[in-house]
Amino acid sequence: MLLTYVDESYTDRWYWIGALLVPEAVAIPLSTALDEVMTDAAKAYGIDRAAELHGYDLFQGRMSWAGVPPRARIAVYNAALKAIGTYDVTVILRGVDRHGLARRYGLTRPAHEVVLSHLLERVDGYAAMRDELALVIADEVDNPAIHRSDLTRYRVDGTGGYRSRRLSRIVDTLHFAPSHASRLVQAVDLVTFLFRRMASGTGADPREATTNTRLWSWVEPRRYHSWCWHPTGRPTHEGPA
Repeated sequence: MLLTYVDESYTDRWYWIGALLVPEAVAIPLSTALDEVMTDAAKAYGIDRAAELHGYDLFQGRMSWAGVPPRARIAVYNAALKAIGTYDVTVILRGVDRHGLARRYGLTRPAHEVVLSHLLERVDGYAAMRDELALVIADEVDNPAIHRSDLTRYRVDGTGGYRSRRLSRIVDTLHFAPSHASRLVQAVDLVTFLFRRMASGTGADPREATTNTRLWSWVEPRRYHSWCWHPTGRPTHEGPA
């Protein structure tokens, strides 16, 4: 079984959703490793060890990370990504140009719905290739019933589009969990936030770009697939490089 943790990261222009596929035997060791990252952070910086590993908050020094120096926050982010990359996990990321989506479809196709369908296609295909089943656990969202209904439709009618696929390897329904209660939801948040930031060119400062590349290097070997759809036909963007 592949426990598949899903979270989104977006700007006004770009919408990305990432999936972290975690073999069941890896789930507890990886969760423990991330707990240890926070235990070390608590000792070094006086942070509550139960604090959430959240990409945006770590980058911006918000919430539990307010008042923590930038170098310390980068060190924690680095330790967390190093822990994630140590294990046999798989990263899949899909994105869309929201401006292009609006120009082509107006308001009839929400970005989250479009990108999630593309992501689930890839998750299902990867699980089939590995002869595995996947259970999807996502960060909490508005209107979860709509997304569960979409999954049911994808099983029967396919996901639509030029790569339409009937999902046969994703079991049960979509499960939603509060990120503060799951280190593995936090793990996919860290991965997706950093990737989106790199892929969209956020933070053009050369020093930040160098730091981001170094952080990403821990999980780059785990990246199986990434792609951004430009509905108006402009060249797609593959990966942060």
